[in-house]
Amino acid sequence: MNRNDEKQIFKKALDNNKVKRPVLKNTLKAFLVGGIISVIAEAFLSFYLEVLGLDKDISSSLMSITMVFIASLLTGLGVYDRLGQFSGAGTIVPITGFSNSMTSSALESKSEGLILGVMTNMFKLAGAIIVAGVVSAFVAGNIIYLIGILV
Repeated sequence: MNRNDEKQIFKKALDNNKVKRPVLKNTLKAFLVGGIISVIAEAFLSFYLEVLGLDKDISSSLMSITMVFIASLLTGLGVYDRLGQFSGAGTIVPITGFSNSMTSSALESKSEGLILGVMTNMFKLAGAIIVAGVVSAFVAGNIIYLIGILV
């Protein structure tokens, strides 16, 4: 048996055992769950703006705080993780996904104590997200600035 025959047999074995992912179904679930989270956030924002009559900046801040609190609470109860398993990327709506990552890290390391466990491990995953956000904001800001100079 020559090398090409071996490659074809190996390729056929890989193709036969390939996991078939339901991409459309997963995409729809992620879209719906992410959309529902966003609609809930908008409902809180409308509540703070229209019902309580607060100004836009304070309402936006309160909505963010509320969503972080709800995501942390649901993470602590194990609900957010089950929702994430169901919807995949649908729960990575920026503010609730960030809250989930912080709370999960804190809960996983609580047995190591408050300082050495919770406080040092809480930012392990979130630190990468913060750095990526700062770097991308820096790059985007410089691009916008340069376009403004050239135009």
